[in-house]
Amino acid sequence: MSSDLPVLLAAVSVLSALHMGFQARRVGWSRMKHKIMPPSVTGPAEFERTFRAHQNGVEFYPIFLVLLWTSGIFCNEGLAALGGFLYIVGREIYFTGYINETKKRLPGFYLALCVILILSVMASVGIIQSFLDKYLDIELF
Repeated sequence: MSSDLPVLLAAVSVLSALHMGFQARRVGWSRMKHKIMPPSVTGPAEFERTFRAHQNGVEFYPIFLVLLWTSGIFCNEGLAALGGFLYIVGREIYFTGYINETKKRLPGFYLALCVILILSVMASVGIIQSFLDKYLDIELF
């Protein structure tokens, strides 16, 4: 097995997938608690906040994965993996806060958004640097 494999990126990806699965399970528990049968997505406010918190995570998940892998491959795997872990923490703070009260979602949202922005910059810088080096033979760093 090659030591060049992106182990940290893979580990954070699997952890994030398990986290998404756990949050989906929490939506299921909320459905049972409030007796909301699928496919209905309306009910008591707590259920609707739980469902919406999960849906928001699902909406951001592809963006997160693309930025995680791109920044890790083209810029720095360790920093990208750390960012990915912080993103998961932010999403959990968001999810738990949102279930309790809409305003309590904001600290987690801001943390996750900051990570998305940092990963975006890392990915962009890494891609530009790689492009310049590969196609124009210009090394910046």
